[in-house]
Amino acid sequence: MKDIGFDIITIFPEIFHAYLGESILKRALQKQLLDIKVYNLRDFTTDKHRTVDDYPYGGGPGMVMKIEPIYNAVQAIKAADYKNGTERLTVMLSPQGKVFNQEMAEDLSKEKRRILFICGRYEGIDERVRESLVDEEISIGDYVMTGGELAALVIIDSVARLVPGVLGDEESAKEESFTWGVLDYPHYTRPPEFMGMKVPEVLLSGNHREILQWRRREAIKRTLQKRPDLLKSVELNEEDKKILEDINRGPCPEKNT
Repeated sequence: MKDIGFDIITIFPEIFHAYLGESILKRALQKQLLDIKVYNLRDFTTDKHRTVDDYPYGGGPGMVMKIEPIYNAVQAIKAADYKNGTERLTVMLSPQGKVFNQEMAEDLSKEKRRILFICGRYEGIDERVRESLVDEEISIGDYVMTGGELAALVIIDSVARLVPGVLGDEESAKEESFTWGVLDYPHYTRPPEFMGMKVPEVLLSGNHREILQWRRREAIKRTLQKRPDLLKSVELNEEDKKILEDINRGPCPEKNT
């Protein structure tokens, strides 16, 4: 059995095939840590032109995605679910949805149901899809995109990294930005000096306790400088609070411009 399964309904399946065929996600699929199926919405149309959109009632610019092919696609997928005893969470990518964040990624990574994404295009999707077929709406931010495909890939990539075995090194997922509510610490690799720019001595010391302390301090410092809003909601332990107080007592952090 796969750790987590995704299904995607789209009119541009090639977008997913290209991204899923590379790097970490490719290896995760090969190892069967993920199961991802992509469905071409046009395969669920009933006319010879394979029409997925039409003019909006009431007038206005652009086209609206029709309910019939989306309904047919969802029902066909759920019919297979019924035979296999599979439960499913149906998600529509929408600017009206909950804004995606690390906490939501962690929740989805533990989801026992398969996750079905409906990717919109054009001016939008017939409202009856939202009313009758969708369990949840998710947005990846307050900006306009040409379709839901990239949003679905963002969510899949973020969630997949939390599935055991996908990254190879489980500590990588634990130490990344936002995992404990703050930004990541600075990273360095060889050479130890380049054009006068040196790697901090503590990272070359071999003292793991001091390295951990430095990294935690730098993560809090970077968050204070670049995303102070995050510190309002993160739960800091006593050591973190002391680090923050110490930073605040020093020179004023540079503002992110």
